[in-house]
Amino acid sequence: MEFKSSKGIFQQIADNLCDRILSSEFKVGEKVPSVREQAANLGVNHNTIMRTYLELQREGIIANKRGIGYFVAENAPDKIVEMRRQEFFEQVLPEFTHQVEMLKISKSDVVTLITKLEENENQ
Repeated sequence: MEFKSSKGIFQQIADNLCDRILSSEFKVGEKVPSVREQAANLGVNHNTIMRTYLELQREGIIANKRGIGYFVAENAPDKIVEMRRQEFFEQVLPEFTHQVEMLKISKSDVVTLITKLEENENQ
């Protein structure tokens, strides 16, 4: 995993784990890598992974079973989708709209993009 400077490392790790849950790489009820294992895999301090896991636990994405480890929570996929939808509408879409206006992208260009998205969705 390559880290970017736009977000904190712990948030990027959380996003990656959420992506893996949404793609069913980690299924509901399944154990996620231990803090030490994840730290070794990603080459980061275990405190960074611990912060990530505590945040995901607070959000109800993973659950800690004392002495056993962390597991994907029951409604994790739904919670991730809802969180990301909220982030999209509050952060991504306003920035997209701003860029469309600044770059003077036409309505027809945006409609073409949306049409392509719909076509991909129907495949």
